[in-house]
Amino acid sequence: QEEVVESGGGLVQAGGSLRLSCVASGIIFKILRMGWYRQAPGKQRELVASISSTSGTNYVDFVKGRFSVSRDGGENTAYLQMNNLKPEDTAVYYCNVGHGFGNVWGKGTLVTVSS
Repeated sequence: QEEVVESGGGLVQAGGSLRLSCVASGIIFKILRMGWYRQAPGKQRELVASISSTSGTNYVDFVKGRFSVSRDGGENTAYLQMNNLKPEDTAVYYCNVGHGFGNVWGKGTLVTVSS
């Protein structure tokens, strides 16, 4: 069974850092893309960053220079390094893993940034 599990969320003060992890399992097809999304209370889910199978990365403007996405050598794990966190970064962060026949969402990990 395909599964994606995020971890690493928590409470941090503004200006602090967190590193989120995303582990995919049970996926027999080549993983083409791993994306990080977030959803703040009362808002729609939005893309934060993504990384392709060739390690190409994409960031939305509001995290450029602060967040960094990477994958491990085995390529079933992705990370989101978040620096200089701001209260507006508070959200549930989700990982989405895309392969040639669909995509799989994790259940998310909560990030809370206090001012």
